[in-house]
Amino acid sequence: MPGASVAVLPPPATSSSSRKVSLAPERKYKCQFCNRAFSRNTKERPFKCMKCRSTFVRRDLLLRHDRTVHAKDGGIPLHSDGKRRSSGPKTRAIGGPSKSSIALDTSTLEQMEANNDGNLDVEMETAAILVAHLHHKASAAMCADEGAYEDNPSIAYSPNSAAVMESTVTYPSGAIALPQMQWDNFMSPNATAPKAHSITSSTSGSFEAHQPFLGGLKGSLRTSISQGALGSKSASQSTIKTLPDSTPATPGPQSPSSTGAPPVSVKAPQVTTDEERNTILDTIRSYDREHAVPDGFRLPGLGSLNRYLSTYFGMFHHHLPFLHPASFSPIQVSPPLLLAVLSIGALYAFDQDQAYMLHIGSKVLVNQFLQNKENFSSRKCPLWTMQSSLLNMIFASWSGDPKGLEWACSIKSLLANMVAGNRYELKLRQEARAHAKPTRSEWIEDEGCRRTYYAVYIFFGLLTLTYNHTPAISFNEFEDLQLPSTEALWNLQVTDGSSWLEHLNGSPSVTFMEAHDNLFQGESLRYSAFATRVMINALFLEVWYHKRSPEALQDVVTEYKLRLALETWEKSLETCEPESIAVPLSAPHQGHHPLIFNARAMYRNARARLEVDLKSVQEALRYHDPYEVAAAMSHARDRVKRSSEIIKVIQECYNCIETAVSHGIRWVARTSPTNWSVEHPLCGMDLMIILSLWLYRLEHDEESATQEEVDMYNKVRQLFKKHAGDGYMSQLSSVVSRLWGSTLDEVVVWG
Repeated sequence: MPGASVAVLPPPATSSSSRKVSLAPERKYKCQFCNRAFSRNTKERPFKCMKCRSTFVRRDLLLRHDRTVHAKDGGIPLHSDGKRRSSGPKTRAIGGPSKSSIALDTSTLEQMEANNDGNLDVEMETAAILVAHLHHKASAAMCADEGAYEDNPSIAYSPNSAAVMESTVTYPSGAIALPQMQWDNFMSPNATAPKAHSITSSTSGSFEAHQPFLGGLKGSLRTSISQGALGSKSASQSTIKTLPDSTPATPGPQSPSSTGAPPVSVKAPQVTTDEERNTILDTIRSYDREHAVPDGFRLPGLGSLNRYLSTYFGMFHHHLPFLHPASFSPIQVSPPLLLAVLSIGALYAFDQDQAYMLHIGSKVLVNQFLQNKENFSSRKCPLWTMQSSLLNMIFASWSGDPKGLEWACSIKSLLANMVAGNRYELKLRQEARAHAKPTRSEWIEDEGCRRTYYAVYIFFGLLTLTYNHTPAISFNEFEDLQLPSTEALWNLQVTDGSSWLEHLNGSPSVTFMEAHDNLFQGESLRYSAFATRVMINALFLEVWYHKRSPEALQDVVTEYKLRLALETWEKSLETCEPESIAVPLSAPHQGHHPLIFNARAMYRNARARLEVDLKSVQEALRYHDPYEVAAAMSHARDRVKRSSEIIKVIQECYNCIETAVSHGIRWVARTSPTNWSVEHPLCGMDLMIILSLWLYRLEHDEESATQEEVDMYNKVRQLFKKHAGDGYMSQLSSVVSRLWGSTLDEVVVWG
């Protein structure tokens, strides 16, 4: 037992002892035979990483894990207790910059050397830590050198007259880094004179209380701008160029560079001054007439507000673009909608406490509005109530809390009713306009309504996919409704009416039912990326309704039509409208809009659902009990048949996992939570269950495999050859499950 050697003292060091032994600190818990050190004999792991599910027995292990694993995730780097105690307000000298020391502490070197003991793996890990540490210190030194010459009044700003933003280590971008969002105009110079506000002006517990990287933000931004001041490439193009080549090509529209038009970038709305923040506070108070918002509610500071807006519009918005960024003014938009946007932005900023607080505030304000509205009518319900409710339902459904999912399902019918009433009002407005073309403001209002309806439709489809919930909106609701426009037209900035009409006339106008009928007739239409995502959602729900029908086994004609519609949808991707919108996300969508990449994941799942029904697994997922989910997965083994048709499903499963393997499992694990949409883990889980169960049956069934099955098995085996040792090559089902699980465990945004 390691503890038995506590009283044994190490022999005195001789003159021939190496420097490593002489500098090594005394280790009380070490083996008396091999001199290896051990931690205390305890199973408690009280130090938990808030960015993943890892736990540690000591804080220094947590710090090292955060330094090496989450250095480039975009989250908040942790600091040791000593650094936190000494991180008070400091005065920065005005003089010229001095060279910063980039040397490691002697004690750090000695500790690393003492723990190696000739172990090759430990030495390699130590080398990696040294390189990362030196790299971080070099970046900090560069930021400090440049920041010394800057006159940046926003750094001194604090709502509570305390130093909120501190200069510290900034993590340089790397091969597998998350995209470093260029958040310009975080704080205006006008914000240097903060005004005290009464109940909700606080930074305690918010992002500013431990916001280490913002101090060097402006310096790092100036560095990046000065390096590419003459270039006109967008952030998304530079991000995509750093990605590995994507072997499993995702068919889609032309890339922005091939359209001939310069890419249009989406600029996140910002709160520019402290006066605007106070205006938001006053508006929240005016909405909270019953004082139902919890006492602990605090509106984040100016820096966090802008960061949450940037993460929402930079990371989440592109996957469900129903808000109009150009007209989204934080001081004019309804407070419940603003808080809902900020809550999801806080999730992507890894600030979960703030996210839940903002989410609760938004829910309370929406409930107050609906309960106090006399003569409630879904036709008169403002659009922001639907948008706020949708974002709150998204937050609650994917947060990992079964109570949140129960709440989201309880208001599904209410949201569907609001969509139906609001859509009827939209129809009356369009009929009153007759054949006249809408002005730009009228079109933005109408298009915002249409996009919100379809966003609700897509979200309900994901609830059906994941939890087997009956859809609350039928496709008949959208028969004569136009499909969403292109993202370029949605984000277009024009000043004169003639130019606007020219762009509007050049945009295709296709209704939902026209596209639906054409797909089932084998004829493809040209529509936008958002419309592509809407139509695959409709086809998936058609498959779901068919498999739940009592006549599904005998209805061969319907199944043939569904296969034809899915094949037509896949072919229509080649003629999809090119999107000239710049999307700064790291994902293997090859320059296409992320909506195409997301729709492709839904397509694979729809193809699989035609052959395999995992209803029991989906129902177990509703209640978030891991033992029940595992049991349902095991019992679903017999649902995966061995046939020639299932081989086509396994091919789709292979295409799904090949995307992750070809780009690197670790890269996907660190990038996908913040850059890919929630469709990918949800759709991918079904496919990985099917693939694992099919491999398990091949490995354990007494029935011999056909040549087609052997070929597919060897194809999967070759894909995972470098990830599985020779001892595991006969257990590919376990390898697939383990690797897929590792992609979900590293960085956690949703629950």
